[in-house]
Amino acid sequence: MLREFRPKLPSAYEHADDDLKYAQDPECLEPGHRMRVLIDGDQTFPDMLDAIKAARHYVHLETYILEHDTVGEMFASALIERARAGVTVRVMYDALGSYSLSSSYVKRLRKAGVQTVEYGPMGNWRNRRFWSRRDHRKIIVVDGRIGYVGGINIGDDYAPKDVGGKGWRDTHMRIEGPVVADLDAMFRDNWLRQHGPEYPSYGRGADESVASEGTEFCHAVGTDLRGRRSSIRRHYLHAIRRATKHISIANAYFVPDLAIRRALGKAAERGVNVQIIVSMVSDVKMVQYAGEYTYAGLLKDRVRIHGWHDNHMHSKVAVIDGIWSTVGSYNLDYISLFQNLEVIAEVIGREFGASMDEMFANDFARCREIQLPLWKRRPWWRKALSWFAYRFRRWL
Repeated sequence: MLREFRPKLPSAYEHADDDLKYAQDPECLEPGHRMRVLIDGDQTFPDMLDAIKAARHYVHLETYILEHDTVGEMFASALIERARAGVTVRVMYDALGSYSLSSSYVKRLRKAGVQTVEYGPMGNWRNRRFWSRRDHRKIIVVDGRIGYVGGINIGDDYAPKDVGGKGWRDTHMRIEGPVVADLDAMFRDNWLRQHGPEYPSYGRGADESVASEGTEFCHAVGTDLRGRRSSIRRHYLHAIRRATKHISIANAYFVPDLAIRRALGKAAERGVNVQIIVSMVSDVKMVQYAGEYTYAGLLKDRVRIHGWHDNHMHSKVAVIDGIWSTVGSYNLDYISLFQNLEVIAEVIGREFGASMDEMFANDFARCREIQLPLWKRRPWWRKALSWFAYRFRRWL
């Protein structure tokens, strides 16, 4: 049942009463956002770098992986230039995800005035949760006006192959509007928890003209790592259970729990076209095998599964009925569910939903759909590996 939530809406929100039912917490959604889907590194990196180079007050960057490679150098140059120009620059990266990051890279940032914090330093062996609890978020906030969230880390893996990258398939989004302040608040909370230098909250710095022109609802949903299941999962389940036409999901490390599988199966049973894109060229093979253990049951429930074979598909995105969409860092696996610090942008909006549907249509065309009869005939050793990996899914 839709909770009591009646913001003052411009005429663009004529479907608001119907559309808000897809949201788990409609009272948390804010109107007045402009946003854009960014596909792969060749769209995402230039957009991010342009925003950073135009920063006048501050830049906040939080990432799981920060590499000292070609892309990493491009970001270092932009961040250093802004810091030397008097802009406050703060960078937070995960110690395990960025284990190969050179000390010279970090020293160069600091020498230029960039403040850096390492999440979960690897020398802190007394922390018994060191290996399992990581900062998997990807957030950039520029001047409180422009925000980025999605699956793309800072590294060559996501750069196009023709410039020396690996060309991984991934999805990010650019946001302008009130929710950017919420992303900024998440960054600040995590920064202070990791003993970064204190700084005052910037509050809601989004330009009111941007908010008034926007035509979408948005909500930033994060995890707090206090021993509970991720709240993001509840948002997925709520939207899946309200689907009437189609569900499209692309997820890099797809090992759905029983409740998610049942919800997808029931949606297919009531006539919803449920389609999932999974990576068949994963960088973490045991997670891929664990996910494969669930495919037969889903296929029997008439859920359509499409294998991405071109390269690694690293996206974590979904769209339901062209209305509810999400882009973020959250994988439908047990590490994101129980352990990692994650963030997604939840969007209620038909314009953004249409752009997501278009993206999925292009991606489905590049996949090979998995058929149940052929899937049952895969080699015995593959079935054995899947069974074994699934048993250890909470630690993969």
